[in-house]
Amino acid sequence: MRVYMLKREQHLNISLDHAWAFFSSAENLQAITPSYMNFTITNSPGELIYGGQLITYKVSPLLSIPLTWVTEITQVVDHSYFIDEQRFGPFKLWHHQHHFTETDKGVKMTDIVHYSLPFSFIGRLAHSITIKSRLEEIFEYRYKTLEETFNG
Repeated sequence: MRVYMLKREQHLNISLDHAWAFFSSAENLQAITPSYMNFTITNSPGELIYGGQLITYKVSPLLSIPLTWVTEITQVVDHSYFIDEQRFGPFKLWHHQHHFTETDKGVKMTDIVHYSLPFSFIGRLAHSITIKSRLEEIFEYRYKTLEETFNG
């Protein structure tokens, strides 16, 4: 199984409290996800993030084909980091770390995603042809949206 990694850092001109409140609320995911993905939360995860929390989505990452995606919040350290892992969905492995560090200019946010695709050779081929660039595009959209929202 091939495991890929995507890492992004961004500085936001907001307080740690504001960053934590925004990013730890699943309800804000739709605002930072490209509209073509038709991202919709299908359960009511609640406002407070906690370990063991399940969040269910419908999402169309490729060819407008809707998929069900279930993630679990596996670890939470208040105002420091949280981790979500896929329990059901398009990836063989999805482990997404969200880190928040207070700086003299606001907050440094770091995303680290480890992921793997199903179907061995076909998955690796799909990664090189489209999946890698699609994930980079999604995180670039997120970066730009957050820049406009918090640093604009």
